[in-house]
This record gives sequence, C-alpha cells and structure tokens, in this order.
Amino acid sequence: MPRRTATMLASTLMLIALLCAGVFIPVPYSEMSPGPTVNTLGDHDGEPVLQISGHKTYAASGHLNMTTVRVTSADYRMNLVEAVYGWLAHDYKVVPHDTLYPNGKTEEQSTQENAEEFSQSQESAKVAALKELNIPVKSWVIVSTVVKDSPAEGRLHAGDVIKAVDGTAVKQPTDVAKLVTKHQPGQNVVFTVVPAKDQAAAEKANKTATRTEDITIKTATSDDADPKRAIVGISAGTDHTFPFSIDIKLADVGGPSAGLMFALGIYDKLTPGDLTGGKFVAGTGTIDDSGTVGPIGGIEMKTVGARSKGAQYFLTPAENCAAAAKDTPGGLRLVKVNTIADALAALKDIRSGDTAALPKCTTKG
Repeated sequence: MPRRTATMLASTLMLIALLCAGVFIPVPYSEMSPGPTVNTLGDHDGEPVLQISGHKTYAASGHLNMTTVRVTSADYRMNLVEAVYGWLAHDYKVVPHDTLYPNGKTEEQSTQENAEEFSQSQESAKVAALKELNIPVKSWVIVSTVVKDSPAEGRLHAGDVIKAVDGTAVKQPTDVAKLVTKHQPGQNVVFTVVPAKDQAAAEKANKTATRTEDITIKTATSDDADPKRAIVGISAGTDHTFPFSIDIKLADVGGPSAGLMFALGIYDKLTPGDLTGGKFVAGTGTIDDSGTVGPIGGIEMKTVGARSKGAQYFLTPAENCAAAAKDTPGGLRLVKVNTIADALAALKDIRSGDTAALPKCTTKG
C-alpha cells in the first residue's frame, strides 16, 4: 500500500476513533438555545394570552413579545462532540451544568422552582401595571413556603397572612426576616397571623379577615455561614387582591423573566390606542411590585429568538445590556430599561417614530 494512502487511512481511522470517543465522553456542561417567543397581546394555543374581565379593555395591535430560552434538562449529560458543536455554533450557548442546576438541583426541583417564579412574576406584572395606571391593589405579607423539619413546620402554613412579628406590624416580606433575626437561636418569636383557610374564606365572601392567632415558635440556628443567625424555617412573600380579574394563559413556560412584557401587555389592554404603534417589540426582564425591571439569564439567546421572529426593538434590562450588546442580531435595536416607566416612555418614542433618543445598550452597559 502506498505511503500516502496508508497515512490517509490511518488519519481517517484516528479521526473516527476520536469522534466515537467524543460521543461517549460526558462533559459537565449544558446547552442554551433560543426558545419560543409569544405575543402577550395575541393568542396562544387558541386563546388570548391576557384575559381581563370586570374592567373596560381595548383592542391592541402590534407585538409585545415575551421571549424564552430552551435548556437541556438537569438529567441530560452532554458529550464532548455536542459541547464542541455548541461552542462553535452561533445560535447556541454552552455553559457549565452547575450554572443552570446549582448544588445538584434535580429536574423536578428545577421545574417546581420555575413554576413558582413564573406564578410570582405574573402577580408582580399585574401589580406593576395597575399601579402605573393608579388602580388600587390590596396587598399583604404571607407565608410562601415552610421548610420541612424546621421549627415552623406544622405551626405556620403556606398562605397564612403575617400581620405582625413580636407585636411589630409587618408591611414587607423583608420585615419578617429582620424581626426574626433580632433573636438569638433558641429564643421564642411570636407570629400574629390570619390562618390561610380564614383568609381564603374572607376573600371568597369579599370581606376582610379579622380573626388572628398568636403562634409562638422557638428559633433554630441557621445552616448557612452565619451560625449565630436565628431562623424559623419559612420564606415570606406577598399576596394581592385585584379589583377585577386578570388571567395570564400560558402553559409550558417557567421562570420570572416574562414579568416586564406581561405588565406592558396588561397596560396596553387597559388603555386606548396601541403602545407599539403597530411595531414589533420584544423584550425580557423580571419585574417587582414597584415596577423595577431586573436582569435575566440567556439574554443572547433571547435576542436571537426575537429577531428570528421579526422583532425590530428589544426592551433590555439595564443589567443585561453589556452582554446583549456584544452580539446583537442585525436589524434588532436594543433599548435599555430600568423600570416599567422607562419601557412606556420608550414605547411612546417607538410608536411616534422619534427613536433618536431611545436609551441604548452598549458593551459597557
């Protein structure tokens, strides 16, 4: 056999061997790619995404699209060939597996967490939109979760309304932790609550729950880096009563990143005219009850997904601007926003065509 032929054959066999090895060698990485983008002003799976009753609504055209990211599951293990392909491909991003699933988080845990965050983002979107429209919303602090085997287990329950801690009125979820951590581990703390069942009954009857209970719980020592910190084993959140019905119908989506776009969609439906002026606007960002927009993950994948569907403008959380600006798809204009008010001001410029002064995203932020 000629030397050249033998060399080519050996090289080919070596390449095949390497590829085969690469297929069977697992690597500690996961993949992100552009996910679906849904118009909050339109329909999804045959029904409106935003369904409002009990208040006058207005037809809205154009697009206010929420964007998503697809990720490989917690149980999936990429091989070396897939990882190399993902690193080379433009529309995919390979990241360390622990970035998406820290501390060995399982698929079930991740799905549950994403569902809870998605539900909370919907609530905050409603609150932020209505506050921007000066429509009153009743809010109160509740027990969101109770940690298994903690001092609070069996004493406090998810949905209990926390009125006070040690006699001090609670106005924000952060107040609870501040008041509990004034204690040393092993000391008692008194929660004044409206039990969840009483609160639910009062809401059903359109009344205000008045019966409260005082529940004394002995604090325990935190498992974190500060062994002197007292805990009872709950997380506190916020619940709301809205003056009319707002439902967000969107399944198979998780996480908090659609909050801004839901809030803008609700605002548009409740006001005459079109926020977009018929333009195709997409975006992302968490939102809190006060209307502050927060950063999200996978921004590069979301801009790619938005542009592929025809988006012209992309509302970008300020903290994501630097990453998004490093590789912006052609034809897509990034617009920096810090609050829902910023987003509404930007949309006013977009629909008027006066876009020269739109806040820009740069590689510096």
